[in-house]
Amino acid sequence: MTKPTARRPFGRRSTGTITVIEAKVHRSSARNARLAFILTAVIVGLLAAVVAASYMHPILALFAGVLIGLSLGGITWVLVRIWPVLRLVWWWTPEIGITTVFGFGWVQIVNHTPMLVTLVAVALVVGVPAAIPATRHHLVAWAWCFVVRHRLRVCFAQFIIANQSGSLPLILWARPTPVGERVWVYLRPGLSLADLEGRLDRIAVACHASTALVERASDGNAAYLRFDIKRREVLTATVASPLVDVIDPDTPATERIPATVPTALDLPDVDAPTLTLPAQKKPANPSANGSKPAAASSSALDDDISDWI
Repeated sequence: MTKPTARRPFGRRSTGTITVIEAKVHRSSARNARLAFILTAVIVGLLAAVVAASYMHPILALFAGVLIGLSLGGITWVLVRIWPVLRLVWWWTPEIGITTVFGFGWVQIVNHTPMLVTLVAVALVVGVPAAIPATRHHLVAWAWCFVVRHRLRVCFAQFIIANQSGSLPLILWARPTPVGERVWVYLRPGLSLADLEGRLDRIAVACHASTALVERASDGNAAYLRFDIKRREVLTATVASPLVDVIDPDTPATERIPATVPTALDLPDVDAPTLTLPAQKKPANPSANGSKPAAASSSALDDDISDWI
């Protein structure tokens, strides 16, 4: 009589394994490793044989070239084959380094000091940075940098289009900024800046941030990008100015009389200029028959007008 097996959720059978490297990436690295081995072995072997032929017999030089080519080809094959693992180690380099340093320090303290001294040292190392606000804020900011690097990797793996081989962009370093974090990324062939600009809202959600911006970090290389993850608004915060420390606190205050600011304009109070018109001259010789004098010449009119201009 057979024992009934436990029913798996959603009809899937669990194999008890965790996928670290996807099958597509695994196949791609294997193909690239074979090509790298063949090219390196052939090129290096021929060059080594040609150079060695100048110092030994051609047959011995050929064997030496084959040996050197196979050796360097094997090293190249190993490097290309384990590149997905090396990239995974690169993603976790800060965490691995910090864990190694703290673990080594803990072992040294335990082996060279009593237990009471060890507990006091650990309490100081952990408690003092946590009690000082400035130190605590810096530690939290750097911790968010580590988190954002992994969240960006999740974004590239889940919903951002990658190339056919499935290789993800290389996430470089990150540092804190007054508004959040700044991360530098080197894209692989298959992605561009335009592909990422349409997914910034999803990237912000994945990074637990308010907004996300992306722009080119180099004018000569379109694959080198810079992500700005924004978490807070600094324009509404109180910014401490260094000018306050320059002012002497014993300086006496200067009394200033506030000026009267006009609130309305009263036209009768404005002094209007008085204009005086020139007297009109009478003709010197009026006509004897009582007719009207002739009109003034155009030159006289021009002179009169020019006086007003």
